[in-house]
Amino acid sequence: MNHPILLNGSILSQQKNEELKKILSNYPTLSLATILVGDDKASHIYVQAKIKACQSVGINPVPIFLSKDTTEQELLEQIELLNNDPAIDGILVQLPLPKHLDSYKVLESINPKKDVDCFHPFNMGNLSTGISNFAPATSTGIMMLLDSIKDQWSLESKNVVVVGASNIVGKPTAMLLLQKEATITIAHKKTKNLKELCLTADLIIVAVGKANLITKDMVKKGAVVIDVGMNRIQTEQGTKLVGDVDFENVKDLTFAITPVPKGVGPMTISALLHNLYFLYQHYHTKNNNDLR
Repeated sequence: MNHPILLNGSILSQQKNEELKKILSNYPTLSLATILVGDDKASHIYVQAKIKACQSVGINPVPIFLSKDTTEQELLEQIELLNNDPAIDGILVQLPLPKHLDSYKVLESINPKKDVDCFHPFNMGNLSTGISNFAPATSTGIMMLLDSIKDQWSLESKNVVVVGASNIVGKPTAMLLLQKEATITIAHKKTKNLKELCLTADLIIVAVGKANLITKDMVKKGAVVIDVGMNRIQTEQGTKLVGDVDFENVKDLTFAITPVPKGVGPMTISALLHNLYFLYQHYHTKNNNDLR
């Protein structure tokens, strides 16, 4: 069997960002507001990465840092200011929020036309009904990775198992795959026959946050494996970042596989920038609400 295709998100995201940079040079400078509440270290790292990515393609980043004691009303008022600011093209609220804040209420307060994360029920509804292929960034990034091998491997009629049923990854990814006429099974924490399901899959997408959940005996030869997991484990050499897939033992079975890191992660940020362009293109250049 030939060596598997390594779906390197670091390389592909750079290519996609260069393409987007050229496209955006023909438009007024777009602005993306990012709200971070509190002092979570991982969230700060993610926000800084998003700021850097914006700058690399010519998008104006507008970071807004609020204290961990910010009240829900104060946060909602800040979002309303951004909703009404014509200079702001996209808004995202970095998750997770401090526990005293209602994430659903906060995300619902964002104008759907500026909802770059695609977490608003209006945008998710359009996705689930097939009106739109506008989706959360991780799901969009996954589709970009799969699209990069479309000349060698087609999604049409493939059996897909999505492991993880979150609103951020599992569910929207399944909706996008359905639009490609794949056959989808969504597995979750109460699924009893995960191994048997995975062995039927031409494509496995896993996003649960459990190191080495998908092992060699769960993957059939020639499958494509997309690993969204990010887990830190302790080794003799120190901490190591791994995915939800036992990469070293699974990779040689696959047709294509994502590494962790440098797989889905870089594509998520790239897709976020593309989502901002998508919103601008559909709500400003076309001046209507049609997201087809």
